[in-house]
Amino acid sequence: MAAEQGTELVKVVILLAAGVVAVPLFKRLGLGSVLGYLAAGLAIGPFGMGFFSESQTILHIAELGVVMFLFVIGLEMQPSRLWALRRQIFGLGLLQVAACGALLTGVGMLAGLSPAVAFIAAMGFVLSSTAIVMQLLDESGDTSTPRGQRIVSILLLEDLAIVPLLAIVAFLSPSPAEEEVSRWFTVGIALAAVVGLIAVSRWLLNPLFRVLAKAKAREVMTAAALLVVLGAALAMQWGGLSMAMGAFAAGVMLSESTFRHQLEADIEPFRGILLGLFFMGVGMSLDIPLVLADWQLILAGVLAYMGVKGAAIYGVARATRASHGDALQRAALMAQGGEFAFVLYSAAASAGIVDANINAILTATIILSMALTPLAMFALRWLMPAAPEQSMEGVEDVMAGHAHTGSVLVIGFGRFGQIASQSLLARGIDVVIIESDTDMIRAAARFGFKVFYGDGTRLDVLHASGAKNSKAILVCVDKKETTSRIVELLKHECPLTPVLARSYDRQHAIELMRHGVDFQIRETFESALAFGAEALRTFGVDEDGIAEVATDIRRRDAERLQLQMAGDLSSGVDLMHGNRWTPTPLTKPQREGQALNDEAADAIEQPAAPAP
Repeated sequence: MAAEQGTELVKVVILLAAGVVAVPLFKRLGLGSVLGYLAAGLAIGPFGMGFFSESQTILHIAELGVVMFLFVIGLEMQPSRLWALRRQIFGLGLLQVAACGALLTGVGMLAGLSPAVAFIAAMGFVLSSTAIVMQLLDESGDTSTPRGQRIVSILLLEDLAIVPLLAIVAFLSPSPAEEEVSRWFTVGIALAAVVGLIAVSRWLLNPLFRVLAKAKAREVMTAAALLVVLGAALAMQWGGLSMAMGAFAAGVMLSESTFRHQLEADIEPFRGILLGLFFMGVGMSLDIPLVLADWQLILAGVLAYMGVKGAAIYGVARATRASHGDALQRAALMAQGGEFAFVLYSAAASAGIVDANINAILTATIILSMALTPLAMFALRWLMPAAPEQSMEGVEDVMAGHAHTGSVLVIGFGRFGQIASQSLLARGIDVVIIESDTDMIRAAARFGFKVFYGDGTRLDVLHASGAKNSKAILVCVDKKETTSRIVELLKHECPLTPVLARSYDRQHAIELMRHGVDFQIRETFESALAFGAEALRTFGVDEDGIAEVATDIRRRDAERLQLQMAGDLSSGVDLMHGNRWTPTPLTKPQREGQALNDEAADAIEQPAAPAP
C-alpha cells in the first residue's frame, strides 16, 4: 500500500513539474501557456517518456477545468448582458456553424468519406475548443472587449450545438432505433435538469451563501462554491446535456448575486490548475505511432480542415462587417477543432457510424489542430504586430507598497481626471492617483504630479491603493466598460465609501446608477451646457435668463434619468422639450456686425473677376 501511494505521489510530482518547467519556457519564447501544457503532456505521456499510461483518466478529471472556466465566464454574464448578445449567439454563431459545417462536409466527401461520416467529421471540427480560445483570449486581455464578446457568443452557440449533434448521431445510427417513449423520456429528463438548475440557482443559492457568510468559515464558502459548480455540471450530465453548459448556466444565475466576486475568487485557483491539466491530458492523448504511420493523411486533413474553416470564419466575419484585423484574429483563434469533438466522435463510434481507425485519425487531427492554434496566433502577431508594450521606466507600481493611503483615491488621470483632481489638490486634500497608461504617468511627473501605476479593475490593486480607507473614490477612466467594472467592484468591496464616476453617455449613466454609484456625470454634459449658454449670449439673453435655462435643463434631465431608471430609454422624452425662448432683438452693434459678416460671405461666394 505504501509503495503504491509512493508511486502515485511520484506521478503527481512529475505532472506538476512538467507544467512548471514547460509553461514558463514556452511563454518566454512567446508561444503561450497552452502550447507549453500540450508539449509537457506529450513529453510525459504514454507516447513520450511513458510516466503515464492512462491519459484518458487524466483528461476526464481535467475536463472539470473547462467546466470551472465556463462557470467563471457565466459569472461575468448577467442575464441582461446575455440577452443583449442574443443576436450574436443565435445569429453570428449559427451562421458560422452552418457555413463551416457545409464547407467541411464537402471537404470530407471529396476525400472519399461517406456523407454521414463526412458530416460527423466536419461537425466535430466545427466545434472550436472553448478551453484554448478562452485561455488565449484571457492571456491577451480581450475577453471583455467587444470582439472578445463576439467570439464568446459563437463559442456558446457551438457548445449548445453538441446537444442536437448527439441526437443526429443517434438518428444516423445503423443500429435499431430506440422506442419513441424512451426518446421522449430522455428529452423530459433533460428539460427537468434545466428547470431544476434554474430553480435552485434562483431561489436556493443566495440564501445558502448568506447563511455560510454569517458562519465566517472561509473554507466552507470555498467548498460551497465547488459544490455549486460540480453539482450543476453533474445535473446536466445526468440530463444528457453538456457539463460545461450546466456550469455556465449556474454562473449566469449567480451573476447578479452579492457573492459573485467571492465565488470567482474561490474558484479561480482550481480553475487554473485543472485547465492546465486538461491541456496536458490532450497532449498525452496524441497517438504518435498513429501519426507517424498515417502522417501524410493526418497532415493533409489538419491543413485542409483548418484552412477551409479559417477561410469560412473570415468570410462570415467580413460579411457581418468585422474589420480585416478582427476577422483574421477570429479565423486564427477558432480554426481548430475542440474538446466536444472527442465526445461526438466517441458517440459516432459507439453507434457504428465511424470505425475505430477513422475515429483515431479524426481524434489525432483534432489534437494537432489544437496544438497548432497557439502557433497560428504567434504567426498572426508576427504578421500584424501589436502596439509595443508599455515601458515601466520611471513608473512606480502601486502594488510595490509605497503608496500611502489618501483621503481620496482617483482612478484615471487623463484629461477628465486631471481637471477633477485640481479642486481637491487646491484645497490641500490628500489624494492617491492610479493610472494604467505609463506615458501619462511620466507626463504627469514632469508637472509635479505623483501618479502610481495600477489597473483599477483588479481587486488587489484597489486594496493596495487604499480604497477601503478612502473617504471618497473618483473613477475618471475613459472607457465605459472599465468604469462599470470598477464601480461594481467598489460598491461590493467598499459599500460605505462614496463613489463618484465619469459616465460616457446617458445609457452608461443609468447603468452606473443601477450599480449604486453615489454620483455620476456625463463627460460632455456640463461643457455642452456652457457651450449652449454662450450661444444664448449671442442672442442677447441676459445672465439671469441663461442661468434659468441651465437650471431648468438640469432639473428636467434629472427627472428624465429617474424615469428611465424605472422604465427604458424612451421614458420621459417629453421632458427634452421645454419652453421655447423668444430671442431678444439684436442691438445696433450686433446688427452692424451681422451685416459685415453677410457682406464678407457674399464676397467669398462671388467668383473672382477675370484678370485683364
